[in-house]
Amino acid sequence: MYTLLSGLYKYMFQKDEYCILILGLDNAGKTTFLEQSKTRFNRNYKGMNLSKITTTVGLNIGTVDVGKARLMFWDLGGQEELQSLWDKYYAECHGVIYVIDSTDEERLTESKQAFEKVVSSESLDGVPILVLANKQDVETCLSIPDIKTAFSDCTCKIGRRDCLTQACSALTGKGVREGIEWMVKCVVRNVHRPPRQRDIT
Repeated sequence: MYTLLSGLYKYMFQKDEYCILILGLDNAGKTTFLEQSKTRFNRNYKGMNLSKITTTVGLNIGTVDVGKARLMFWDLGGQEELQSLWDKYYAECHGVIYVIDSTDEERLTESKQAFEKVVSSESLDGVPILVLANKQDVETCLSIPDIKTAFSDCTCKIGRRDCLTQACSALTGKGVREGIEWMVKCVVRNVHRPPRQRDIT
């Protein structure tokens, strides 16, 4: 009887919590993406003015519920001096969203180098990675094939984990829901990183 009640309690009042890192260079659109995610998945959330978002120094935290899963986002600052702190969060995370500014061709090599360090980390073995080609609403942006070609050196380091490169506009919200839903599917089926249990509040 106890196990039945315990199972019912978990079904009714607990969610599986997954920690997702949002990484990428500064000004790639990470915080804008986080705001759009919260606005789309949290019914009563009144988001901040997207045009007033400034560069993150440190981190932003946000939570989104998708079905029985709760995603806890850690949006980490992307300035070069802050990138050395990223790996402090790797061991606890269940997924990585890596945001690329598709309009900034000059910094594409820099972004690739940062991404290469991420996928090379042993602490992230088996962790799904969603690569978001952001700012696709700008006419002069690089296409998905352009970005895949630029990042092709990293393919062998991705290994057998789930990885998707997706077009996105954090400003308009295009691609945000699809990206989050893909990530949820991946973290839920990844048996190597079980979720944390959290009571629904």
